[in-house]
Amino acid sequence: MEHLWSPWRLAYVTGEHRDAGCVFCTAQSDRTGDSLIVFRGTACFVILNLFPYNNGHLMVIPNRHIATLGAATADELHELIDLTRVAEAALSEIYQPQGINMGINLGKPAGAGILDHVHMHVVPRWNGDTNFMTVVGRTRVLPEELPVTAAKLRPVFERLVTAG
Repeated sequence: MEHLWSPWRLAYVTGEHRDAGCVFCTAQSDRTGDSLIVFRGTACFVILNLFPYNNGHLMVIPNRHIATLGAATADELHELIDLTRVAEAALSEIYQPQGINMGINLGKPAGAGILDHVHMHVVPRWNGDTNFMTVVGRTRVLPEELPVTAAKLRPVFERLVTAG
C-alpha cells in the first residue's frame, strides 16, 4: 500500500486554521515574506488560497471587510474585476491551464467558507485534473508548495498591472 502524506491539510480538516478574526483581514496585516498575498492593489488584494482546489488557486478580495457585492463601492467593484482579469492572464502565463473557474459564493448554502468577507475565486483547471483522489479519497494532490506559487506569480502581477 502506498501513502500520500499531506500534513498541512490537518489544520483544515480539524478546523484549527480558524481564529477569532477574519482570515482575509489578518492576511492583509501580514507584511512578512511568508504572506500568501501575491498583489496588493488600492481597493483589493490577490492571495493564494491556503487550502486550494488546484495549484494557483487565487482569490481577489476587497481590502474592506464587506459581505456582499451590494456593499462594495464602484472603485472596489472595478478593481475586483480588473484584478480578476489580471489573475486570469497571470495564471495563463505561468501555468497554461486549459480552463479557469471563477466565482463568488455568498452565504453558507452557496458554499462560502468565509461568510462575511466577499471574494472572487480564480481556479486554474486542466483536462483530467479531477480524478478518484478528490472524489473517493477526499484528497487533493498539489505538486507545488504555496510559497513557490506565490514567488512565481508576484512578478507577473506587478508587470501586468503596471502595463495596464
